[in-house]
Amino acid sequence: MAGGSGTRFWPLSRRWRPKQLLALEGEESLLRATVLRLAPLVQPRAIWVCTTRDLADAVRREVPEVPPEQVLLEPEGRNTAPAIGWSVRSMHAAARGGVVAVLPADHRVGEPERFRDAIASAARVVATQDRVMTLGVTPRWAETGYGYLELEEGAEADGVRRVRRFVEKPSPEDAAGFASSGRHLWNAGIFLFRGDRLLELLARHEPELARGLEEIAADPRRLAAVYPRLPARSIDYAVMEKLDSLATLPLDCGWSDLGSWGALEEVLPADALGNTGRGDCLALDAAGNLLFSDSGTIAVLGVEGLVVVRTGDAVLVMPKHRSQEVRRLVQELGNRGREDLL
Repeated sequence: MAGGSGTRFWPLSRRWRPKQLLALEGEESLLRATVLRLAPLVQPRAIWVCTTRDLADAVRREVPEVPPEQVLLEPEGRNTAPAIGWSVRSMHAAARGGVVAVLPADHRVGEPERFRDAIASAARVVATQDRVMTLGVTPRWAETGYGYLELEEGAEADGVRRVRRFVEKPSPEDAAGFASSGRHLWNAGIFLFRGDRLLELLARHEPELARGLEEIAADPRRLAAVYPRLPARSIDYAVMEKLDSLATLPLDCGWSDLGSWGALEEVLPADALGNTGRGDCLALDAAGNLLFSDSGTIAVLGVEGLVVVRTGDAVLVMPKHRSQEVRRLVQELGNRGREDLL
């Protein structure tokens, strides 16, 4: 899943270069890293990428090993249930009949081998038991920016846990309890299922969406007319939250959804005073700042807890604890007609 609007990492991200096309940590974009970490478990010919028409060329350049016809282009964003359902329905019959893994293209994984092991274990459960699986991340701290999976007591064979319910982003007090409970995982939005099984579940729980997908499959030329009318539902709401037997395996692999500039603090190198950064940056008598230069030099003196980002045409400065609010700036730039910065 490689759509996106390019707001969270503004000014580095833009509509034409959303987060999954950025290289925030190493030299590879998040999308390319997502594809590469699957090898040797999954070969490129078995990968489908769902993105938008505006990003088609950029996505194909990032993952040239993926067959071009397997880069699927949404006419417009309609949330994750239509995107996943349409992607599965677009696969050839053999692929739909096998195990399908849904992976966001803009996540960071610090330990790819452990990630592949978890994917392989979940795939075996799906293949042998026809279960719908999700991979929940073992909490490393009391995060309020993620949703959680609450688990039933006790584990089944091979460490499989049954999901009791989905929990929305919690308060700080609830997050602290979740992180220490041993019964809660971060919801990473990673799912595995038999493709045909997912289509059956959509037909049962979202019949209007299922009918639309069948209409598109019967005449792909009607994609542009039908797709924008599909119900805009998340896969969590449309299917996963309605299942009594949803199962999970805990995932512990240095995962992050990199949901804001502040999240980079965990993955970028830091100096003795906790300043993290990338590019040409200088910090004197400063502590706990995140500095990211895509063009030119950033120099800070005597400040603490800031995010400073410099690109060729914009500079962002904000307190680190407000890094989730960047989209407010993007919205206001749009209100002011600054399309050149979006």
